[in-house]
Amino acid sequence: MSDAPAKIMRPPAFLSEPALAALLAALPEARVVGGAIRDTLAERPVTEVDLATPRVPEAVTETLRAAGIRAVPTGIEHGTVTAIVDSRGFEVTTLRRDVATDGRHAVVEFTDDWHADAARRDFTINAMSMTRHGEVFDYFDGIADLQAGIVRFVGDPVTRIAEDYLRILRFFRFFARYGSGLPDKAAITAIREGIPGLAGLSVERVWSELSRILSAPDPRAAIAWMDDLGVLRAILPEGTNPLALARLIDAGAPADPVLRLSALLTGDAALAAARLRLSAADRDRLVALRSGPVPQAGDDDTALRRLLADAEPGLLIDRAWLAGGGAPEWAALRQRLVAQTPPVFPLEGRDVLALGEREGPRVGTLLRAVRQWWLDGGCTAGRDACLAELARRQSGEFG
Repeated sequence: MSDAPAKIMRPPAFLSEPALAALLAALPEARVVGGAIRDTLAERPVTEVDLATPRVPEAVTETLRAAGIRAVPTGIEHGTVTAIVDSRGFEVTTLRRDVATDGRHAVVEFTDDWHADAARRDFTINAMSMTRHGEVFDYFDGIADLQAGIVRFVGDPVTRIAEDYLRILRFFRFFARYGSGLPDKAAITAIREGIPGLAGLSVERVWSELSRILSAPDPRAAIAWMDDLGVLRAILPEGTNPLALARLIDAGAPADPVLRLSALLTGDAALAAARLRLSAADRDRLVALRSGPVPQAGDDDTALRRLLADAEPGLLIDRAWLAGGGAPEWAALRQRLVAQTPPVFPLEGRDVLALGEREGPRVGTLLRAVRQWWLDGGCTAGRDACLAELARRQSGEFG
């Protein structure tokens, strides 16, 4: 442990971005914390910048407003104010120490002690802070852990997990992105003991972390450890098959969390989606990926047009990933699906009414019959041909 800052040879470029520079000019004592430091040291793109400060939230708000910066109290009970600069949001959080925890939430009190704030964080690679000049304070050897590919809890892993059981999933999220080799033994032991605590978490928080794990470039090792330890069974009791997910990743499929969840699940997708409270769009997509017709590598263009008439190209492409992976013939099929223009049935209910048909069930019956005729013909008939077929069927020529 060292209180001396480790100098960065050159301050990272993001510190000089106008919006952040203006914010740090207003709060010169503030430091960057969290992912921005971790990603800078790992030579990865910085996508989000958070700040910490010893100032209490009221003083932060007053200072920002005096500098002409909008301040929004987004998490004031935990000391967080969001500063809006040039339409960008930066979370500014007062240094804290935990007073009490219940495995889901923490009661905190504010402090001006940077070391105490770092000591309450989950992992060493998340416990660093950086001044506006690029000096990094690394109280728990996070830099060395990052370089070694080690995800290690700050302090006692059992205590850290008991403070918030979501840290079990966060461990695997960071292991998937920054870990290499075998995971930290003390962490694994504590995770195994803490698995029952996952049952007390909100499913929204569980899915948020699981989706981030599945979004990692290569989460295979993390998922394998989650399976081995029983974490997967705890959060996906519907059943899982990590090997199917591994095959999908090996094939080069997109790092899409819903697509990867579809490959991982073996049980009822609708039940899993409902239990995890996925968004309506994610729920519908997950269910659709596990049901409906699957394009085949040997399908001709007519067969593909029929499928595209009833499903989005992206959905069919994803079903092809799940069915055939990276085999050359399936790669060719996906390219053909991309190149195809989805056919659109050219008639609507008003076309039936225009022939003098009265509103009622027969309108739908006629429309469905003509659409099936259109599908059977490979979806190539134009509007005029479909209108002629509709007229024939409406007149009773086809019964």
